[in-house]
Amino acid sequence: MFLTVKKEQVIDGLQKAASIIPSKAGAAYLRSIWLQAVKSPEGAAGEGKLTLMATDVNIEFTGSYPAGVTEEGQVGVNGRAFVELLRRLPGGDIQLKLDSAANTLLVEQGRRSYKLPAADPVWFQALPPFPEENALLWSGDFLQELLDRVSFCISDDDSTEGLSCLCLKSVEPGKVDACGLNGHQFAMVRFINDELAARLPEQGLLLQKKYITELRKWLGGDEIMLNISERRVHLRTGNGNETLSLPRSNFSYPDHLSFLSRLSADGVSRLDVDRRECMNALDRLNIFNNESDRCTYFQFAGADVVLTAQGQETGSATEHLEAEFSGSLERIAFPTRNLMDILGHFQSPRLLFTLTGAEGPCGITGTEDPDYTVLIMPMKIAESTYYTEDE
Repeated sequence: MFLTVKKEQVIDGLQKAASIIPSKAGAAYLRSIWLQAVKSPEGAAGEGKLTLMATDVNIEFTGSYPAGVTEEGQVGVNGRAFVELLRRLPGGDIQLKLDSAANTLLVEQGRRSYKLPAADPVWFQALPPFPEENALLWSGDFLQELLDRVSFCISDDDSTEGLSCLCLKSVEPGKVDACGLNGHQFAMVRFINDELAARLPEQGLLLQKKYITELRKWLGGDEIMLNISERRVHLRTGNGNETLSLPRSNFSYPDHLSFLSRLSADGVSRLDVDRRECMNALDRLNIFNNESDRCTYFQFAGADVVLTAQGQETGSATEHLEAEFSGSLERIAFPTRNLMDILGHFQSPRLLFTLTGAEGPCGITGTEDPDYTVLIMPMKIAESTYYTEDE
């Protein structure tokens, strides 16, 4: 194998590949990035492509990039070391040459020369190609935004099974719900995509959060191709240069429509607030939270909402927030940081809180965030007074 490639054309793909492979655990072939040089069948002499392949058994990545190929071949190298070396080299042409006798890969750039031990390609199992049949075109920008708006509510704990997954489920003809749930927060984006809705499994498509993290690194703003097989989700860039394959999860997912229905039940209270003013007030009140009391308390009195926070070691704070309130609820408490995080995912200048009770789910929506709903569970209020008016 002998080829020349420009650093600028391969470094992004190399970093994506390196983020997938295990750093220490697993067999040596899993810790390797596999390089395959192929000449262009109809191009001029010296034209071709360099294909990078990496897997941790679960995630599979393939990327192909233009290269000047003098001699075809395939080799594996320690992925972390190889990527770190190329990352620190200046831009420009880099030569890669396999020395079969010494079993090393020679990396050269100008007067710089490096040798890396090569892995025998006999250990590498070829990654399957992207399945073309029934693939659908989708917006990478839209998928990235969807993941940003939902994934913060997905549990980080793999032992929670379905709660550690993103769920894509068809709920009506042509409509898809993208959901994230961790037990005390829930986020949902509802969107229209006839093709995707028709191909989703009846029980929904589940992807674990640890794979969503890699998907977000891989996604760009361009269009992508998507396909769903029995065990995996397959994605490919619109230009066909890169593919990513992720395993599906077979966990069961809670019926999210059942608890969303509580927001439209009789007897709910509603609070309309300015998003920015509320976030700024919460940011100040958060100073007075501590490990034993992480909440902001909302006291409702018509157009005036009183926000309070207190801690035995931090003191107490009170703010008045102009708002529109209707209903019978008198008081509720929310974890301050969680509520701030949720409000930060909205774009609307004003938000509507639908309050089902002092200990029931609260739904948050905004007029400029169509089909986006976030639920947060309030904290149980324990009466504790550290400071009084006399003090």
